[in-house]
Amino acid sequence: MKPVIVQVVQHLSPGGIETMALDLMKEMNPHAEVHIVSLEGSLAYATIRWPRVAQNKSNLHFLGKSQGLQMGLVLTLRNLLRDLGATAVHTHHIGPLFYGGLAAKLAAVPTHVHTEHDAWHLNNEGNLRLQHMMLHLLRPTLVADCKEVAAELKKHFPFTAPKVILNGIDTSRFVPGDSETRKIARERLELPQDKTLVGCAARLEAVKGHRYLLEALSRTNPSTALVLAGDGSYRTRLQIRAKALGIENRVHFLGALDDMLPFYQAIDLFCLPSLNEGLPLSPLEAQSCDVPVLVSNVGGCPNIVCPHSGELILPGNVTNLASALLRFTHRDRKDNGSPRAFVLNTGNLRKTANAYLSLLLPETTREV
Repeated sequence: MKPVIVQVVQHLSPGGIETMALDLMKEMNPHAEVHIVSLEGSLAYATIRWPRVAQNKSNLHFLGKSQGLQMGLVLTLRNLLRDLGATAVHTHHIGPLFYGGLAAKLAAVPTHVHTEHDAWHLNNEGNLRLQHMMLHLLRPTLVADCKEVAAELKKHFPFTAPKVILNGIDTSRFVPGDSETRKIARERLELPQDKTLVGCAARLEAVKGHRYLLEALSRTNPSTALVLAGDGSYRTRLQIRAKALGIENRVHFLGALDDMLPFYQAIDLFCLPSLNEGLPLSPLEAQSCDVPVLVSNVGGCPNIVCPHSGELILPGNVTNLASALLRFTHRDRKDNGSPRAFVLNTGNLRKTANAYLSLLLPETTREV
């Protein structure tokens, strides 16, 4: 009988943590029965926002949490863990640590692994106190997705010994294309064929730094255009700013995409100008498609930028970002080298899944 791993996330909508949970489910399935519990939302709503969710619906569970503290949810989740026969619980981020960790303890689940994907939420005093209490009480196996996050956790919680497991992406899914593939991808996404395209895939929120990217784009050649994949509360503000800068015809808002491969195969350069990050997946996905990247030097980002083809940029610095864009857009793409080899070695999903399996599965059930 297979062991049963239950991952707990806050919600299931397009994002790095959620993508990682779905990818881990797929990669771990040969070794265990894997479920994902979303504290918020419903299957119907999640499927509308993210059609990929429908592929795994039989192993997805939604608790419909509303805003605020709901202690009854702990008991609901405890009962679900018992019904599923959970042998291990894997919580992602602070909310799931609270609800999933307490439920796992009440259900006597023998293994609890908790992953922190960033540490900047600990700047909030309430979050810091809550996490301190939960880590003391639950004593999970603590994992950070990069050494920078691990260092922050150790600083705030010196009684812990966080392990580092780098995020990984499915390199068999994110593959390079040729000139014909790029032409087809641009046609599919209704993007110009005669422009140098800079792409950014991220939630349209202030922390992702899109406003600096718009400012930087306005300082580049008109033959360079920007393609934004993702949605969020800042979309209207960004559209207004693009118009004010006179570049609205050079900025393409694609919204949330279910299939990201055509996006990466359509662009020439990927840029993530975030103000805060843990270890984002999108730069790995872009590089797996042989697209060079510019990424803010925040969080764990230095771990995931190919040193031969990519570059780290200063967060919130328009001048630095504009200069980097100009350098990259004036280089021949083939001169950037191939970042895919870097991802195969550094950010491969299989390596990530195997590292988690070593923590989640007891030795007696692990396949050799």
